[in-house]
Amino acid sequence: MAAYLQWRRFVFFDRETVKEPPGPDGAGAKPFVLPPGIAVCDSGRGSLVFGDILLGACQIWFLPRSLQLSSFQAYKLRVTHLYQLKQHSILVSVGEDEEGINPLVKVWNLEKRDGGNPLCTRIFPAIPGNKPTVVSCLTVHENLNFMAIGFADGSVVLTKGDITRDRHSKTQVLHEGSYPVTGLAFRQSGKATHLFVVTTENIQSYLLSVKDYPRLELDCHGCGLRCSSLSDPSQDLQFIVAGNECVYLYQPDERGPCFAFEGQKLIVHWYRGYLIIVSKDRKTSPKSEFSGNEAQNLDKQVLNIYDLCNKFIAYSSVFDDIVDVLAEWGSLYVLTRDGKIHILQEKDTQTKLEACKSMLFRKNLFEMAINLAKSHHLDSDGLSEIFRQYGDHLYNKGNHDGAIQQYIRTIGKLEPSYVIRKFLDAQRIHNLTAYLQTLHLQSLANADHTTLLLNCYTKLKDSSKLEEFIKASDSEVRFDVETAIKVLRQAGYYSHAVYLAEKHEHHEWYLKIQLEDIKNYQEALHYIGKLPFEQAESNMKRYGKTLMHHVPNETTELLKILCTDYQPVGDSEGPGMLGGKKANSEEFIPVFANNSRELKAFLEHMTEVQTDSPQGVYDTLLELRLQNWAHEQDEQIKEKLHNEALTLLKSGRFKTVFDKALVLCQMHNFKDGVLYLYEQGKLFQQIMHYHMQNEQYKKVIEVCELYGDQEACLWEQALGYFARKEEDCKEYIAAVLKHIENKNLMPPLLVVQTLAHNSTATLSVIKDYLVNKLQKQSRQIEQDEQRIQKYREETMRIRQEIEELKSSPKIFQKTKCSICTSALELPSVHFLCGHSFHQHCFESYSESDSECPTCMPENRKVMDMIRAQEQKRDLHDQFQHQLKCSNDGFSVVADYFGRGVFNKLTLITDLPSGKVATTIEAGLQRELLIHTKRST
Repeated sequence: MAAYLQWRRFVFFDRETVKEPPGPDGAGAKPFVLPPGIAVCDSGRGSLVFGDILLGACQIWFLPRSLQLSSFQAYKLRVTHLYQLKQHSILVSVGEDEEGINPLVKVWNLEKRDGGNPLCTRIFPAIPGNKPTVVSCLTVHENLNFMAIGFADGSVVLTKGDITRDRHSKTQVLHEGSYPVTGLAFRQSGKATHLFVVTTENIQSYLLSVKDYPRLELDCHGCGLRCSSLSDPSQDLQFIVAGNECVYLYQPDERGPCFAFEGQKLIVHWYRGYLIIVSKDRKTSPKSEFSGNEAQNLDKQVLNIYDLCNKFIAYSSVFDDIVDVLAEWGSLYVLTRDGKIHILQEKDTQTKLEACKSMLFRKNLFEMAINLAKSHHLDSDGLSEIFRQYGDHLYNKGNHDGAIQQYIRTIGKLEPSYVIRKFLDAQRIHNLTAYLQTLHLQSLANADHTTLLLNCYTKLKDSSKLEEFIKASDSEVRFDVETAIKVLRQAGYYSHAVYLAEKHEHHEWYLKIQLEDIKNYQEALHYIGKLPFEQAESNMKRYGKTLMHHVPNETTELLKILCTDYQPVGDSEGPGMLGGKKANSEEFIPVFANNSRELKAFLEHMTEVQTDSPQGVYDTLLELRLQNWAHEQDEQIKEKLHNEALTLLKSGRFKTVFDKALVLCQMHNFKDGVLYLYEQGKLFQQIMHYHMQNEQYKKVIEVCELYGDQEACLWEQALGYFARKEEDCKEYIAAVLKHIENKNLMPPLLVVQTLAHNSTATLSVIKDYLVNKLQKQSRQIEQDEQRIQKYREETMRIRQEIEELKSSPKIFQKTKCSICTSALELPSVHFLCGHSFHQHCFESYSESDSECPTCMPENRKVMDMIRAQEQKRDLHDQFQHQLKCSNDGFSVVADYFGRGVFNKLTLITDLPSGKVATTIEAGLQRELLIHTKRST
């Protein structure tokens, strides 16, 4: 009894008496009262089912939720047992029709009717053998394939097959014994079907899913009638047996836990995870264990509802003479001997928890509160609040280890800062570490939490935990890796930070720690060589200068690979299998600052293996070679460097950056390079000026001879150069004058004026030149006079022809067509130019009725020339430009004068009538132009 009294008591059920529906007048409803004589009852399928024992009546009553009673007569004498299936509308009853006759089992189908009553589908006698005995208990399997009947003589009859039909079922005696059978229950677990059999002295189980039904005795004590039940899955479908001292739970093969509930048990039921026990309030001596429930039936009876999981009493109340306790419509119904029905309505979960939490918290019974909340499926927010209060309670008591365990259970609901603030003290750092570990395991930690946890590890110097934390597998990483690396680096745990950075491919952090903290440059360079191309390229740009300073040779080799055909070190694919990528070598030139030797090796390698390297590579290599050449003292090496630089210039890679290459050569006074570039750039004057500055007279003459045809002014400049020299340059002046004379490059007067500045140049120097020039001019004058005379004669002849055409008739003597050359026949067409045509030939070939088809092409050329001259007459800007840029301005003026720029020309093609006399001169001018063109 002591154990029982230690269980907490709650009131989780509300008790009411079922009352009749209110009448039409709305008067107060009276308590609902069942008919007298009710002895057995059951529930299911939406009704409470009762059976009475009144002689001559023997009704089975149905009470639905509307409290409208209905009944039918099932037996003539009495109804002793009822079993309503929960999943089928099947009711099984046991009763008597005549005194002294064996009881009958009847199976009723409540959905079918027979004369207004339920259809009785099967009737058979309840007898285990040849001798009659009393039925003590009854149970039916929900699959309708098993039915067991217990008897007072210790026998159990099992019906297997369809229990609703005689033809499809088989009945046999399953159990025989000396003690009355007081309880039966089927247990279905998967495909295994067990039958529990309890008597007043023992408990046994039968395995019905195996042939021969093997039996196992579970215990050597039993219980009274209606003192056994089967739990639901929350208690693993255990068989409950309530003795007067204890309540035992059984599995099919063993006994389970027991509970010390003392007192004489009258009724035992299982309802929604609760154990319902009706017992006497005080100990009495029953008439017998089997029929002891009849003793002192006027005593008060106590109904207790137990929660076995959480070990408390959910409800307790006293009733007068309980007949049975039924469960239907989500409530418990307590039937008393006076015919009244009391309803026990379970409170909602929130109300129950609020009612008990205040008491449990007051008494610090947090574990019970937690178990209660879990069993009633309280949401996570409610549970978290209980854990928090429990943790606060333990923390205030100084139990920090216990408190942190409760706070850990609040993770995901309670703000972590609430807990962290409590445990920031150095004395409690191990508790804080446990909390933060769990926070990370649940992937709810942020960067600050990671920082704090790693600081805790470092403060505790717990290297094993630290390694376990950072060396978790990829699927177990529940922290911000970058934050962890920062904290470990700051704490001086460089090896751990490097491990973490390498494992999670934080390349920047790995290299930063290796180069700035550990100073392991070789390892950093090797790591870069294993990276994918894009990352290797970016990191070499970032850390290349540092690596070049400490490991120049290895860095240079890696850059060569990176800029040619890069494959990460350790790549499973062989070289060239995936087509290696190439970096822009020009972008890595700044890496070689202060490492000219390595830079030269790198640039030469790139130009050899990759001829299409960027221009900057060649520019830098040229500058580097020129610097080396300029500073070299050894003549042999200097000559070698000279040849290398010149060879690079002649490679043809500097056409687009001509100016830059020229500046480099000039800066380093690389004469051969300067002259080569001048030649390539066709800067012939610069070449000559270069030789002039160095007073290389022969070179000046050679330049003029080589490039004078391309740029004639070179001879003029050479003449001016030699003319300004005070020393004797007669030989060179004579050579220049000879060429000027042959090419007629300068007027003689200008030559004389140029040489007048030279005090050493005498008349004998230019005597031959002047004589030859004057002779040539004389011959030219004679030729011009002859040509003028010829043009005058031609002009006179043309004028005469024009005059004859105007004043004398034209006789056409052509006998052949000028197109088809056939004999000319009428009709024919004649032109003043002397051509004649057949009319049909003229019409076929002529484009205009007024022009001769034969003369038209030449006439059009002349007309086009005239129009072109007219269009160009006003091009004064062009004329001025050409005049300024030309070396011979007189020829430009003569050309424009010939085009008619300086006179006004009027072109008349069709003469209007009446104006012939006024336009004679214009017509003559036009004809003159046409004939002049023909003659030329």
